Amino acid sequence: MHTMWKGSISFGLVHIPIKLYAATEEKDIKLRFLHEECGTPIRYSRTCPTCEKEVPNEEIIKGYEYEPGQFVPINKEEIEEIKGQATRSVEILDFVNLEDIDPIYFNKSYFVGPNDNGEKAYSLLKQALQDTKKIGLAKLTLHSKQHLAVVRVYDKGLLLETIYYPDEVRNAGNVPGIDKIGDVNEKELQTAIQLVDQLTTPFEPEQYENEYRRQLHDLIQAKIAGDQVKKPKKAPKQENVVDLLSALQASIDETKPPTKKEAAKKPAAKKTSPKTKKTKKASS
Repeated sequence: MHTMWKGSISFGLVHIPIKLYAATEEKDIKLRFLHEECGTPIRYSRTCPTCEKEVPNEEIIKGYEYEPGQFVPINKEEIEEIKGQATRSVEILDFVNLEDIDPIYFNKSYFVGPNDNGEKAYSLLKQALQDTKKIGLAKLTLHSKQHLAVVRVYDKGLLLETIYYPDEVRNAGNVPGIDKIGDVNEKELQTAIQLVDQLTTPFEPEQYENEYRRQLHDLIQAKIAGDQVKKPKKAPKQENVVDLLSALQASIDETKPPTKKEAAKKPAAKKTSPKTKKTKKASS
């Protein structure tokens, strides 16, 4: 596993040397743009429309567009001065309860591993978090950007998860139509609860699959092999249901497991006797 960051976790006067490793990975299949006429990959260059020429990296600076077409240029030195001397430290600011943080705040996950001679202090923090059922709320600089993060126990070790700042989470009250939500019908509510109970199951992530990625992978492999490509079956057309209650009841009926009586009524598949097989073979 590739080390992507080295530093330390600090709380109080305790410093724990650590390494960070990406805990997740994108599994998307990347497609490139090609020129349809010749199949050549398209290249993109950074050009200046005013000077009508390609601009090398050393001549490119950043800028903020404060009005359409009006920019404030900001160079690298000015950005570095604002950042100051970014420390290679995950500084734990507070200890909080995990359930106090809504999942909307969570961004990206990293495995935390002990660095050289940090095993003992690492074990101590892990055990302390485990026994108190707390998580550490921290700040760190990662990829030249300051992040809020949480440090928590995961499996056999520690996990660091970057989280959004409060002003990065949009106000749910701004969702169009959210203010039109009214009271619900009691009978519809009870039927909906029945459907939820019927569909409730333990979370087993391995049973879920990215169907789009699998179908795209199969399509690519079939094209490489020169095979006939089969189109995926169309999803069944949704019927218009008269009302919400009918839709809920129909969903319950669809997901309800068959009773013993219904299972017994099901006709068994007819078995072909050896004598019949012989007769068919002889006649052929």
